[in-house]
Amino acid sequence: KLLQLSRLELLETVQQEMLDNPFLEESSSDEAVDLAAQSERRDGVEEEVYDRELAKDASWEDYLGEFASTPRLTQQREFEAAEEISPLEARYAAKPTLEGHLLWQLRLSTLSDAQKEIGEVIIGNLAPSGYLQASLEEIAQMAGVSPDEVRIVLERVQLCDPVGVAARDARECLLIQLKSLNYDRDPILLELVESHLEDLEARRYKPLLRKFKLNMEELKEYLDIIQGLDPLPGASFGGGEPTYVSPDVFVYKMGDEFIILLNEDGLPQLQLSSLCQMDMTPSSDKEKEYCAEKMRSATWLIKSLYQRQRTLYKVVESIVRHQQPFFENGVSKLAPLILKDIADDIGMHESTVSRITSNKYVATPHGIFELKFFFNSGLELDDGSQVGSESVKALIKKFIAEEDPKAPLSDERIGEMLKDRLKVNIARRTVAKYRTALDIPSSSRRKEHF
Repeated sequence: KLLQLSRLELLETVQQEMLDNPFLEESSSDEAVDLAAQSERRDGVEEEVYDRELAKDASWEDYLGEFASTPRLTQQREFEAAEEISPLEARYAAKPTLEGHLLWQLRLSTLSDAQKEIGEVIIGNLAPSGYLQASLEEIAQMAGVSPDEVRIVLERVQLCDPVGVAARDARECLLIQLKSLNYDRDPILLELVESHLEDLEARRYKPLLRKFKLNMEELKEYLDIIQGLDPLPGASFGGGEPTYVSPDVFVYKMGDEFIILLNEDGLPQLQLSSLCQMDMTPSSDKEKEYCAEKMRSATWLIKSLYQRQRTLYKVVESIVRHQQPFFENGVSKLAPLILKDIADDIGMHESTVSRITSNKYVATPHGIFELKFFFNSGLELDDGSQVGSESVKALIKKFIAEEDPKAPLSDERIGEMLKDRLKVNIARRTVAKYRTALDIPSSSRRKEHF
């Protein structure tokens, strides 16, 4: 959940948790703690003791100090310099839509072109909640394929982020999520979701306890798992309305190197409250359970925030390495890049990279871009090298911006110009597809508009 939050949403989450959790407070300490050294000394230390010490000593200034690529003493000056490359008027963007998020993953997948076309039909028939509104037969008829071919692609789409999207009902949605979490090996959990969701919703627990021979504590463990799933996977996405963008990361050039600076503005330093050090004995089991739960929650939040920032830094650092020509020369030099390239580079799963790039923006010398922007498919050039699809789009946009309004360029002519510039053969329909993605009307419409 924290991986997917934007910086402003993260601020709200942290502030709300500080209000709700008496064991969590803002630190005023300026002492630097070397978390990496603590991690190396972790061997031989009890897990609970380690977690307690890590949460107590960790602070956001320390996180920034560890993951900024420059000395801490110069961070304030560099942050001011980074702000200069992202003026307020450049911070507006459309809120990510479910359809756009899924199409982005579909285009970067290993599916064939024919399967991607089926996937586009599936994604086009999703409700705002994320559920599929058409049957397999209806989609097959729209795409001109067999239901079996649709079923294969549907299973792949359902495993995209958010997992469970394109399910036909809540039962199927939750089962898909259980499978992705490797919980499908528990037959009781599967049957509870498959056949007893209504009983769980109505709190009819006694028949379930008798049927599965469980006690209430065991059933509660199953309930916690089910309640942790998302029955409306598309609900967190907007409808494309404009939103204010606050960059999560600044990347700017200093000498011959690119500096990466995480935006921690306004994010409080966190530590466990001094209450944790007091010798207090809860007077009842209920109070003891409450204190233990809040302590775990506070420790979890501090550790998870640290992990979030660490992951974000590593992903951006890898993107800068892969897209060095872009950061040097701009969008026309954007190289082909897929999630797997970054995942393999930093040793993480593709789904983790997908989540950390959602709703995150980076301020660069060439403007502010969503992290997803840097992932794009490639077109093979005549010399065997590749050029990114976003670079091709940028050239199409440039050609059209410079055209004679009285004699606008046809898609076929644009294809010829791309061939001359990039040494790549691009079909007219491919040019039309990219032009449509840029929301640019056809040449006849542009001439009429003029």
